[in-house]
Amino acid sequence: MGYEEAGRDRSAEPSSGVPSAVLENVFDDPTHGEPGRDRVGVHLGWEFLLLAGLATLGWLLWQDNPAALRDGNLRTLLVDAVGLGMLALAAGLSLRTAAPNLAVGPIAVAAALHYAEQGDRGLPTSVGSAVAVAALGGLVLALAVVVLHVPGWAASLAGAAGVVVYIERRSAPVLVQGDYDPGRSAGYFFAGFAAVAVLGGLFGAIRAIRRLVGRYRPIADPARRRGAVAAVVTAVALVGSTVLAALAGVLLAANDPGPVAPTSGLDWTVLAIGVALLAGTSAYGRRGGVFGTVLAVSLVTVFQVYAQERGWTLSIWAIGGAALGVGLLVTRLVETFGRPRPGSTAIPEPVGDGTISAGWSMPPTQSVDNWPPTLPTPAAPQPVDPWRDPRWEDSPRRWDADER
Repeated sequence: MGYEEAGRDRSAEPSSGVPSAVLENVFDDPTHGEPGRDRVGVHLGWEFLLLAGLATLGWLLWQDNPAALRDGNLRTLLVDAVGLGMLALAAGLSLRTAAPNLAVGPIAVAAALHYAEQGDRGLPTSVGSAVAVAALGGLVLALAVVVLHVPGWAASLAGAAGVVVYIERRSAPVLVQGDYDPGRSAGYFFAGFAAVAVLGGLFGAIRAIRRLVGRYRPIADPARRRGAVAAVVTAVALVGSTVLAALAGVLLAANDPGPVAPTSGLDWTVLAIGVALLAGTSAYGRRGGVFGTVLAVSLVTVFQVYAQERGWTLSIWAIGGAALGVGLLVTRLVETFGRPRPGSTAIPEPVGDGTISAGWSMPPTQSVDNWPPTLPTPAAPQPVDPWRDPRWEDSPRRWDADER
């Protein structure tokens, strides 16, 4: 045993002899991000601010017009919140996988127009066909992103252009033909949305799931492929985001008594991504909060109603742009204070033959006793007879002379 092992404190090490810090990070792949556990304190702090803002805005709305939070108005507000929340979930899901889907807005408008035209054929038929087409389009988008390995925003923007072409075939608003009223189940819709958003946030806070979902996030050259697992996760997220966007469009169309206008829907994309960033989802992918989506969606929905009560004329572009601007600041906070602590990454130590995990190896240390000397040991000097030193002789020896 060398002096390093003799002086090491083994009180914090398990019976296998491996430090607990090494065991905690041993399965982190350095090629998929920095090892260590992300900090969620910044998310909880920001969500507390969102809750405070929602409470303040709700109190102001109640003081201005209590009827806006009662009976039918409340049910309409809840369904609008669910529709916006599904769009925010669609945008947030693609953002978490570092492949933002910019087509969620046009997809929602196209699905709303389809439901308005086909609503009289029954809910399963009209909604089912819209969801099927959205899933197929999401699959095509996912294959383009993961097979060609191109940025999700660029591929989805091309897909959004194709959806806008479909929308522009209508020259006038379309009246909703169906008679389905989602307000009768407003409470159940909002409870279901809140449960999905919170459970998704809780699962996303688990270290293994967070790293799996954010595996597509680049850490070096963004053009390098991230592997088969990252491709599958990103593809599933893109398909799920398109389906959620289509359902959101159907729900918003059914909740609005007026006709559906054939707009491009890009303003809804800006609003959805802005709300997702405002909720605490990082624009770089991987990181996100727990309750942020529910709180941000509720805050924006209540603000829209409050703005109408105050007589303010604010378009979706204005609200979405403001949410996006604040959301980018939140992303900077999340990336700065949400990454693992600087001292949480332990240096791997050799165990046995020096191997910790596949791909990580260190040569075994060499015993101190076997270290080769730095310089060769010099030979011992021969003793010198002081009486034979020539400096004591200043003339030839007499007994050596010829006269002897």
